[in-house]
Amino acid sequence: MYTVIGKANSRATRVLWMLEELGQPYEHVPAAPRSEGVISFNPAGKVPVLIEDGTPITDSTAIIQYLADKHGTLTYPAGTLDRARQDSLTQFLLDEFDAALWMAARHSFILPEALRQSSIKESLIWEFTNSQKTLVHRMGEGPYLMGNKMTVPDIILTHCGIWAKVAKFPIQEARLGTYLDRMTARPALVKVIASMG
Repeated sequence: MYTVIGKANSRATRVLWMLEELGQPYEHVPAAPRSEGVISFNPAGKVPVLIEDGTPITDSTAIIQYLADKHGTLTYPAGTLDRARQDSLTQFLLDEFDAALWMAARHSFILPEALRQSSIKESLIWEFTNSQKTLVHRMGEGPYLMGNKMTVPDIILTHCGIWAKVAKFPIQEARLGTYLDRMTARPALVKVIASMG
């Protein structure tokens, strides 16, 4: 049994969704970032944290890739060209999508008020929009990023799409919008979102 620590309206969504896709049982502890229940497992105070056999694993990407590797699905095997392409997409999404959204969040409500730069959001939206153009050229022909097989980057991108909507970062590329509509309708993700109340 896995334990997932972190409120579902955070990157913990990625881990909860992965576990639902895998059909694995888990306990969810909806602790807030930097709360005592989180810091005891991750001194940085960030969520999510996955606990397995008493061992904490931090960082949503590390967690979902670990789960995909362990259960042998939603990923390509390590050491293959397909896995290299998959990992390349993962890194691209973290650099170009996740990073822009996280920087905007930090300057909206995370950093001390005196350090926030509200004007930074405009440049981040510009970068986010340009990154969408690059992404659509990298998307496979199938319903998923890699083609006909759902993989780890699909979870990251879809979560970033949900986050973008909340943060008012526009989805400008029609193909990406269609993809996100399809992915957010997946029953496993619908179940996780419904649990947020």
